[in-house]
Parts: sequence; structure tokens; C-alpha cells
Amino acid sequence: MPSSAATGGSDLLRPPPPYSSASAIVGGTVTGHHILQIDGYSYTKEKLPNGKYILSRSFKVGDHQWQLSYFPNGASRYGDADFVSVFLYLVEGQPVKARATFSLLDRAGKPVPSYTRDTGMRDFAVGGSGFGPGDFIKRKLLEKSGHVRDDGFAIRCDVTVVMELRTEDRTPPLVEVTPPDLHRHLGGLLESGDGADVTFRVAGEDVRAHRYILAARSPVFKAELFGQMKESSSSSNTVVNVDDMEAEVFRALLAFIYTDALPETKTKAKQEDELVIAQHLLVVADRYGMERLKLLCEEKVVEFIDRGSVATLMALAEQHHCHGLKGACFRFLESKETLNAVMATDGFLHLMRSCPSLVKDLVFRVADSHFQ
Repeated sequence: MPSSAATGGSDLLRPPPPYSSASAIVGGTVTGHHILQIDGYSYTKEKLPNGKYILSRSFKVGDHQWQLSYFPNGASRYGDADFVSVFLYLVEGQPVKARATFSLLDRAGKPVPSYTRDTGMRDFAVGGSGFGPGDFIKRKLLEKSGHVRDDGFAIRCDVTVVMELRTEDRTPPLVEVTPPDLHRHLGGLLESGDGADVTFRVAGEDVRAHRYILAARSPVFKAELFGQMKESSSSSNTVVNVDDMEAEVFRALLAFIYTDALPETKTKAKQEDELVIAQHLLVVADRYGMERLKLLCEEKVVEFIDRGSVATLMALAEQHHCHGLKGACFRFLESKETLNAVMATDGFLHLMRSCPSLVKDLVFRVADSHFQ
């Protein structure tokens, strides 16, 4: 028989397994878009004469920073004075070839084909010329088009950036690590109810959950389940009554606690229903100290600001200290026409009675913006 030393020696003489590698030469384009919302169109038209503009926030497409300039009374006195003009500028990054497509959006947020303009492929550089249609749309046509809502409209700019050729490593990894899935497992735990040790009675329904998970995510649940109720914390049959809440909203709260994401809507809800659910969930998030959930709901509610809802949403923002929502409502009311229309609603009358200091703050803010 061969010795163990001889066997080990033969293993050392074996050639190593072949090592595979791969690379790729990559070219092509990167696309992205930015939506410029014009709230208070009448005021911008009054405030900014021909040749004057206001800039959008900067945005990123293809490792470059871009910015839009909006001219409500045209960029040039020669031919553009009766038009709305809009241009795209490169504000950060290396010189690059790109094209921009500008579209007026309808009330559903879809591009209007008859008001869509393209720059073609252009050479952009920081500090260089901007490109866009000086005669994007005649103001008279815009105002009669039906696409101006509550004295506001939106322009979408799609940017296509030509990327430089580059080489990428395409060697497959030796170990493929799967993405994190803790949220999926915890969501399954909530759904199955395995090991649940607390029952919440909400609007006649029983909802089971796990106290330690709730306490780790919410300071209010921690105090409720391990504070006053500490004596019964060892019981697996703890029942907590939840007042003034719908079961659907409480289930959405628990889903966020377990998965850190809002539950997907199974059916296509109407906009009014989406707003109501977002408002209720915002109130619940504030009640249970769920700051991230509160901000997500606040972000969602901002999308529904209009003349019919702004007074109610201002009251909601004031009661639950939603500074972003409050600021968005104030910006929406900067237009004199919009403010006058909202002041005639029952919602605004209720706001004056319930939050007089908020209305006073609004008056000062709007007056200050008009005199700047």
C-alpha cells in the first residue's frame, strides 16, 4: 500500500482548477427624467418678465447633474415673448453628448403629444449653452388647453446621455450572495401568527402579533406592553383593546413594523380612498411614534393637495407637526387666484375656527412671498 505521505504528495502535483474570467466593452445610453411642477403659474407670469427665469432643483442622469430654466414670458424678446420657454443645462460633470425631450403633462400626468419638443443630440458642458425650445408653447394656448389645473401645470424633461466606451469586469463571483430577505421572513411570521403572544382587539377584529418585535420598533408599544402591563407580560394571552381605529389601518401599521414597507394595495383604490388611508395611517404613525412611517405617509399626502383638500391637510399638518406637508400647502396657496378660491370653501372656514394661528401664519407667509 502507498504511504500517506506519498498520497499527499500526489495531491500536491495535481494542477489547480482552471480560473475563468470575463470582461465586456460597454457603450450605450443612460436615460432619466425630471418633472418640473409650476404651481402659481399666474404669479410666475406676473413676477418674471420676458428674459427672466427661475431654475429647477438639480437632478442626476448618467453621473451628471442637470438643471432646467423656466421662462414664463419667453427667453428672448425676438420671437419668444408670447411663449413659455424651457431649457436644459449641464451643471456638474464632464462634457457630454445628450438629448432632451420636453413634454407638457396632462392632468393624468401623461405627456401631451402635440406639446412635446425634442432638442436632438447636443454637446453639453458646464458653463456652456443650455438647449431647449424657446417657443415651447404659446401662453394663450396653454391657458386654453385645459392642462392648467388650480393655476398649475407640469413639464417633463426626458434626458438621454451618451456614455463613453468603457471596460467592465464580468468575471462571475465565486460565491453568489442572495439579497437580504429578513423583511420577507418577518412578514411571513406576522401572517402566520406563529409564536404570537399578544392579541389586539380592533373594531371587533382580533389581530395577533409579537410583543418583542413591536417593542423594538415602537416606543409607544414598548411602554404599553412592558410598562403598565409588565405584570402580565409573561402571559401568552394578553389582549389589548385599540380604540378609535379601523382594523385595516392597524394591519397596515403592523405590516410596516414587520417589513419596513407599506403594504401593497390589492385593488386599485380611488384617489379619494388612497388619500383617506394615507391620512389615517399618518395619524396612527404619529400615535405610535413611527417617524419613518409618518414621513412616508406625509410624502404620499402631499401628492393629493388641491383646492378641495388643502384646508383639511393644513389642519392635519398642524395637529401632527408635519412640517413638510405644511410647507407644501403654503406653497400651493402662494397664487392669489388659488388662495381666493380656497378661502371661499367650507374647509377654510373650519380651519379659521379650529386653527386661527395657522391661518394668521399663512397670511403673513403669502403676503411676504408677494412682496419679495
